[in-house]
Amino acid sequence: MGKNTFASKHFHDEDAARAWFEKARWPNGPVCPNCESTKHYATKKVGRYRCANRECRKDFTVMTKSVMERSHEPLTHWAVAFHMAASGKKGFSAHQLHRELGCQYNTAWFLHHRVMEAMRRGGLEPPLGGEGKIVEADETYFGEVEEHRIPTLKRKIPGRSFARRGPHHKRAIVALVERGGNVRTFHVASADKATVGSIVAENIDRETRLHTDESRLYLEVGALFKAHETVKHSAKEYVRGDVHTNASENYFSIFKRGMRGVYQHCKEKNLHRYLAEFDFRYNTRKMTDGEHAVLAVKAGEGKRLTYRQPH
Repeated sequence: MGKNTFASKHFHDEDAARAWFEKARWPNGPVCPNCESTKHYATKKVGRYRCANRECRKDFTVMTKSVMERSHEPLTHWAVAFHMAASGKKGFSAHQLHRELGCQYNTAWFLHHRVMEAMRRGGLEPPLGGEGKIVEADETYFGEVEEHRIPTLKRKIPGRSFARRGPHHKRAIVALVERGGNVRTFHVASADKATVGSIVAENIDRETRLHTDESRLYLEVGALFKAHETVKHSAKEYVRGDVHTNASENYFSIFKRGMRGVYQHCKEKNLHRYLAEFDFRYNTRKMTDGEHAVLAVKAGEGKRLTYRQPH
């Protein structure tokens, strides 16, 4: 982080941080998170409001019904966490946040995972692609699967090594990337034809041109779309006209560099949240860091994480 990275007042003044979060979440003034009423009045406690709706009358703050709810951390710490998430091009680790804030590692991990949860997609989304558009589908493998998921070898041959190799012992990730648009990634237990086909069919518009490599995973589902065009990587064919999977491969490249260089360790049960962070950053790549942070705060509405367990 640069010398003046956290020079803004909302990074070290609690009242300024509260005002920044309120402007990010409620640009037109406070809105009750319980009934969505805009009518309210201030209480004696700074930053706490009471809903004026007779059927509600509940108190709320900018943290209510968001990833920050019931947190005892100061809003200045939350502001730093959201900013680091917005400005870290390949991610930001809990250790980085721990060093920046001078807090305990468990506290930094708590903030880190809740910010990533804010970045996670929520609710129903329109399908990717459409008339005249291209969506690339690809899969990759990263990190060892949890020990309990590794099948026991039924027979062992003396003198023969059964070291873990190949995708069967790796965590499978499927990515759908709209050319020039957004990405959606999915951590799946197994990247088999049924699972991958279901993801592709449910998330891509039928009028789309689907681009993949020569994998057999896409043969059947590819028939559902306007066109299914492939490149043959095994024959060193990577581009044919506008047919390629370079966008999805570039996404995987950024993801893996971030995971290896920044995070280094990630439990499989948390992988979907790390993917959500990389998706969010890719999908908002044309925004400024400030716009990233504001959007992440807004996206954290209605999301909660209730457990507290490092890694």
